[in-house]
Amino acid sequence: MSTRAQQHTADVVAREQVTPHLVRLTLDVPGFVSTGIADEWVGLVVPGQFQSRYYTVRSLAGSTMVLDVVVHPVGLVTEWASGDPVGQQVTLTEAKGSFLPPVDAGWLLLVGDLTALPAMARIAVERGAATPTRIVAEVPTDSRVEGYFPDGVEVTWLPTDGASRLAEVVETLEFPEGPGYFWMAGESAQMRAIRKHLMRERKLPSTHYDVMGYWRSVAQRQPRAVDPGPIWRAGKAAGKSDEEIWADYDAAQEADR
Repeated sequence: MSTRAQQHTADVVAREQVTPHLVRLTLDVPGFVSTGIADEWVGLVVPGQFQSRYYTVRSLAGSTMVLDVVVHPVGLVTEWASGDPVGQQVTLTEAKGSFLPPVDAGWLLLVGDLTALPAMARIAVERGAATPTRIVAEVPTDSRVEGYFPDGVEVTWLPTDGASRLAEVVETLEFPEGPGYFWMAGESAQMRAIRKHLMRERKLPSTHYDVMGYWRSVAQRQPRAVDPGPIWRAGKAAGKSDEEIWADYDAAQEADR
């Protein structure tokens, strides 16, 4: 275990296929310091890569960190997590978070798609007992995990065929009376629509909501034409900087077109 430049090297000690779309990774990260923010996330760099992808810390107990990773047909972390990563080492960047309810918040309304499940679960665990909490989760039917959220939290599961409709859902939701805190995460275009709705229609103060785009929809995910893994390994072996490796990767992509 080493820590340098606000980065941590962690060991993967367990992998569990929670649902067809969700993989749980358990990491040993001695010395990791939590922000204490319920939706904190870390950048994850997996072996053979030099680009990070961001994931919510599902839970942290001592040096044991749990990440629930959404997997797709292709992707930097997906391809690695879909294999057998136990025993390998990964790099984590410094944790950050944004969940910050005002002191007068009398309720929490959490809305999100599959990528938001870990954050909503941790928020519910850490804040649900003190503040009435409702969760609206838009996930495939086969990814509704029994017991994923703590008892006492109201949960509404919404079906999805792959295209998110959370913006339409939120526009029809009945918000509780009095001041509260609305938290939402998911596909970026949906989040932009909701921000406008909260500002123009709901007229919520900016201190009473947090809306984040976790991912961007594309017509179809495409495999990478150039695999960055070999370029990264060759660059590191040659003592190149990250900037030089990026330049090599860009040049390889141009040559492949």
